Amino acid sequence: MTDNDRVAEYLRRATLDLRAARQRIRELESDPIAIVSMACRLPNGVNTPQRLWELLRDGGETLSGFPTDRGWDLASLYHPDPDNPGTSYVDKGGFLDDAAGFDAEFFGVSPREAAAMDPQQRLLLETSWELVENAGIDPHSLRGTATGVFLGIAKFGYGEESAAEEDVAGYSITGVAPAVASGRISYTMGLEGPSISVDTACSSSLVALHTAVESLRKGESTMAVVGGAAVMANPGVFVDFSRQRALAADGRSKAFSASADGFGFSEGVTLVLLERLSEAQRNGHEVLAVVRGSALNQDGASNGLSAPSGPAQRKVIRQALENCGLEPGDVDAVEAHGTGTALGDPIEANALLDTYGRERDADRPLLLGSVKSNIGHTQAAAGVTGLLKTVLALRNEELPATLHVEEPTPHVDWSSGDVALLADNQPWQSGERTRRAAVSAFGISGTNAHVIVEEAPEREEPESTAHDGRPVPLMVSARGPAALRAQAAQIAELLEQPVTDLAGVGLSLATTRARHEHRAAVVASTREQAVRGLREIASGTATAETMVEGVTEVDGRNVVFMFPGQGSQWIGMGAELLSSSPVFADRIRDCDEVMASMQDWKVSEVLRQDPGAPD
Repeated sequence: MTDNDRVAEYLRRATLDLRAARQRIRELESDPIAIVSMACRLPNGVNTPQRLWELLRDGGETLSGFPTDRGWDLASLYHPDPDNPGTSYVDKGGFLDDAAGFDAEFFGVSPREAAAMDPQQRLLLETSWELVENAGIDPHSLRGTATGVFLGIAKFGYGEESAAEEDVAGYSITGVAPAVASGRISYTMGLEGPSISVDTACSSSLVALHTAVESLRKGESTMAVVGGAAVMANPGVFVDFSRQRALAADGRSKAFSASADGFGFSEGVTLVLLERLSEAQRNGHEVLAVVRGSALNQDGASNGLSAPSGPAQRKVIRQALENCGLEPGDVDAVEAHGTGTALGDPIEANALLDTYGRERDADRPLLLGSVKSNIGHTQAAAGVTGLLKTVLALRNEELPATLHVEEPTPHVDWSSGDVALLADNQPWQSGERTRRAAVSAFGISGTNAHVIVEEAPEREEPESTAHDGRPVPLMVSARGPAALRAQAAQIAELLEQPVTDLAGVGLSLATTRARHEHRAAVVASTREQAVRGLREIASGTATAETMVEGVTEVDGRNVVFMFPGQGSQWIGMGAELLSSSPVFADRIRDCDEVMASMQDWKVSEVLRQDPGAPD
């Protein structure tokens, strides 16, 4: 082969490789992103997506007084005068139950390090583990994979007074740094994809989602843990925003309402697990919804650093639609930023009227709502919390009402476009049209995010696991007894839902959950039996119908079960085992001693009997 031939062959191969790479890029960029799991920790015990849906469906809210377990000086914190220095004129909000609770042993964290960790990091660890298991994935199986972590998070003053104390020395920096929140999840699970913490204030978690989608489409991540967290370790934000008169006096976010007088602060951790749609379908993961596309921008030199910008909001909406290849009429609803401020809500509503509200079918107005009316403003977690509500609405074929909007704000000309506030629950049934909704989040920093999601594609029904009345084993495991009881209680609560399939739950527990040292099992033929047994485990009162036992694997060896069947056996079948197994020989010797007074033959002699000898 001549030099010219070699050059030609090299160029031919390089051209083919380049074409293949371009084709792969096109495939990745055109592949929608699937949401395959969701998990949350929200105020008043709303610790699962199902509980959030029940709250939204029933028009509930999570407002409560200031927490009494955080060391806040409640006696001097509240003052009704907004100008009174160092105080808050609001004494209500949405607060997580037991924000300090953490199963440190489960994650291999020492008590000293756990004390130094911001509650946001602790809750993110617990919620991310639950998120992965909710997808039917053993978290251990993700170790070494290019799974990414993308979080919206900021500092809320945890550890400021104790950073120099000896009992947390050496852990305070990693314990409170927002950058470590994403890295700690990656470290704990052994994830090797990008690990990024984002702080753009209220838009943080949607910005993290946009970043994760881009990472998945580029192929640098195979899956992505995405969301945000906000836990107020001290009441500083109440004091600061009281000076700005930005808070609602009653703690309620009355989005788009004539009575809007500010927002209500809230806490929360909300996560979703993302995967390219083709991969999710190939891996058999249930697709809850699809992220069609998203866009980010910035207010720039607008009418104020912290004031929202209508032109910027219009631009980010139009860019998101263009990125998705959609028209405004293709979107049915918007989960708005909707904080309940007299300034921000009209600006957002007018931007939506100008973008989504024009040239729509008169009988299909854009339906507008805000989850903040139910749970308050969850700050860095707000955007993905709105996404969670939207996915639940798609799944349940109903758009829940926004509270406190009996009279819409008069600062908006609602007749200028086809936009309708969700004053009541509205049916949103699947049909010939693909159902889509958008979610907005606008940060006080001026960074805006807009995401468009659509209903999951129809999937082939998996082979039925419908329960046929036969006994079903339900296997539960945890790192410690308390966690085991909590796990049993959660599964019991799931099985109390009439639509839950007993056999399906048993299959998932056996095949998709991580296995830990402390284990329990319930064998049940009905959901009622299963719930009863699990409740007994949860309360520590297990009966003969349940088995609870700590198990430690030895030398990595597996247990082997042998089923010889029933009927006649052969003479001498135990002789080899008697000679080779001291444990077996000892037990047979015990049998011989017990039976000596009852008969004149020995079990050991029968086992060693020559097959040819007479009976």
